[in-house]
Amino acid sequence: QEPLVESGGGSVQVGGSLRLSCVASGSTYCMGWFRQIPGKEREGVARITSRGTTDYHDSVKGRFTISQDSAKNTLYLQMNSLKPEDTAMYYCATNSGTVCSLWAAQFPFWGQGTQVTVSS
Repeated sequence: QEPLVESGGGSVQVGGSLRLSCVASGSTYCMGWFRQIPGKEREGVARITSRGTTDYHDSVKGRFTISQDSAKNTLYLQMNSLKPEDTAMYYCATNSGTVCSLWAAQFPFWGQGTQVTVSS
C-alpha cells in the first residue's frame, strides 16, 4: 500500500486561503483530493493525472487549484475564497488505474486526512 501523508489543514475565516499538501511514496497516474463531513459520503473535490489534466467539483471551480510536483511526488490543493461549506476533513488519494475521475470508489490508496475549518 502506498503511504500518503497530508498536511496544511487548519482554521481560517471566510474568504481566507489554505494550501494542502500530500506526499506520496512514488509516482502514480491519478491523484485526487476528497472531502468528507460526518454523516455524508466522501466527495471528490479535484483530481489530476500524471499528464496534468485536471477536473474539479462544480462547487470549487474558480476557487481551488490542484497541482503536483512530480519530482517531489507531492500533490497540492490551493484553496482560495474559502466558504463555511468547505469545512470538512480533506483526504488525498491515488489511483494507478487507467481511469481518473472524482469517484472515491476508484481510489484504493488514501491518506489519513487533514481538517479544514472555515468560520464566518
